[in-house]
Amino acid sequence: MPQSNPLSDLLAARGVLLADGATGTSLFAMGLEAGEAPELWNEAKPENITKLHQDFVDAGADIILTNSFGGTRQRLKLHKAEDRVHELNRRAAEIARAVADNAPRKVITAGSVGPTGELLIPLGAMSYEDAVAAFVEQIEGLKAGGAEVAWIETMSSPDEIRAAAEAATKVGLPYVYTGSFDTAGKTMMGLHPKDIHGVAKDIGEGPVAVGANCGVGASDILSSLLDMTGADPDAIVVVKGNCGIPEFRGSEIHYSGTPPLMADYARLARDAGASIIGGCCGTSCEHLAAMRGALDNYEAGTRPTLDVIIERIGPLRNKSANEAPPAPARERGSRRRS
Repeated sequence: MPQSNPLSDLLAARGVLLADGATGTSLFAMGLEAGEAPELWNEAKPENITKLHQDFVDAGADIILTNSFGGTRQRLKLHKAEDRVHELNRRAAEIARAVADNAPRKVITAGSVGPTGELLIPLGAMSYEDAVAAFVEQIEGLKAGGAEVAWIETMSSPDEIRAAAEAATKVGLPYVYTGSFDTAGKTMMGLHPKDIHGVAKDIGEGPVAVGANCGVGASDILSSLLDMTGADPDAIVVVKGNCGIPEFRGSEIHYSGTPPLMADYARLARDAGASIIGGCCGTSCEHLAAMRGALDNYEAGTRPTLDVIIERIGPLRNKSANEAPPAPARERGSRRRS
């Protein structure tokens, strides 16, 4: 079991926690341009990032994720900012921590760590050691700014999860990791939800929590949740699903989830055994507030079946061809948590 840390302590005190919603979607609404690095706004427009976090805290979030998803040098190199890793991640954490510290209740500042965008050997050119070094550089900045936990998210490769977990341990932060099960019910690298628990349990004190984020739709991530909690009913599991289904309307991506649907998603997630529940792409403050209400007024139900999930939330979009229709296109180019 992980040693005492702020996230574990808050979980012990409250039983279930609400994580925040979408970063990218919210920043696009504030004027972020497609292809622009959100991390650069930590210095260029810190007031916008402060508003992002404050709005989520006001909506009831217990955990806010720093604006640092693409904060490794490999990602920042695309924006000629690879030499600013420490300062951009430190500022990301400082902004979030200031909001958390001013909240009327305990709010956890989680340092968002996304994939590097590189493939590890033998599929690509990046060595495991180089991946660890990249994540150490990022997480050092996050810790310096006040992050209380490394939140490793939207991962596909078990080796990359392990590299990030090792980096967090080297830096001295507890860690959480989540995969994106967006390829026929598995990650792009073939990791099945039921196998998420064993990916990095031997690194440091082990993860505080494991789980799933992003992916395709809310029904699909609840299906992944059933697999994860079925494999280890005692694990602390995170589910941070997209707001319904992504659909193209012209050139714009729209998410179909309404606040009532996301409230029902939160109830089903709780019934299915999740301890940390939040939203990913498309999840606004209005959606999050509805989820807060659902959790605050939660009455325990039976563990849902897949049929119940489909009936209440909608059809699966991301299983094998004989199980569900193909998933619509989504924002894969940037691999950003949005």
